[in-house]
Amino acid sequence: MSTAGHKLAARAREGVAVRAPGNAPELAAVEVEGMTREAFIVRGALAAGAAYGVVAVGPYVHSALAQTASADADIARFALTLELLEYEYYERAVKQVPNLSGEVRSVAKEIRDNELEHVDALQQLIAQLGGTPAKKLAVRFGDSFASESRFLTLAQTFEDTGVSAYNGAGPQIVSKDVLETAGEIVQIEARHAAVIRDLRGEDIAPSAFDASLDMAQVERIANPFIRGNPNPG
Repeated sequence: MSTAGHKLAARAREGVAVRAPGNAPELAAVEVEGMTREAFIVRGALAAGAAYGVVAVGPYVHSALAQTASADADIARFALTLELLEYEYYERAVKQVPNLSGEVRSVAKEIRDNELEHVDALQQLIAQLGGTPAKKLAVRFGDSFASESRFLTLAQTFEDTGVSAYNGAGPQIVSKDVLETAGEIVQIEARHAAVIRDLRGEDIAPSAFDASLDMAQVERIANPFIRGNPNPG
């Protein structure tokens, strides 16, 4: 690459407006802002295109952006699985847990209704992304409904895991719509977690910072409660 090409590539990576040389006039005065993965891909394409021509990098850009869109859809589907799991848990709890106190029953119903709205939002989002969203989830909760105490114990696990799952997924999201939906949901999940902790007499915010979990870590926690899972334990 020429010295001029190196300078142009550096400016493109930094998000500075660049004017391409004669071999790629269509890249003239293009500005890319932000630090998202999508912006990084486009900056790299601008840098390469300015030096080698658009035709050489076009297929790479299409492939890379398609992969990021697919990753966003995977994250949305994974989030839907967690929300369906939580919805089913609270829906069954209000019917099956014996002698629920009035306060716990009220909280369980409110969280159940929130989870159903999360499910609806994610189903719509996945459809918008061109996917087919799951409608139901086959679940198993063992003896978690045997008492109010057992119900709240697993509820805390689900809520804490949900918050950490969204924290872990956030930096991987490219789509503004997916990121916005995830951001709106995780705030409510954090409130659920705090309420459940309070009902159990635990510290509602034991740390100033929440943990992040990747998909594999979340699956290890959630899979035992999903029927048909080949690795339930």
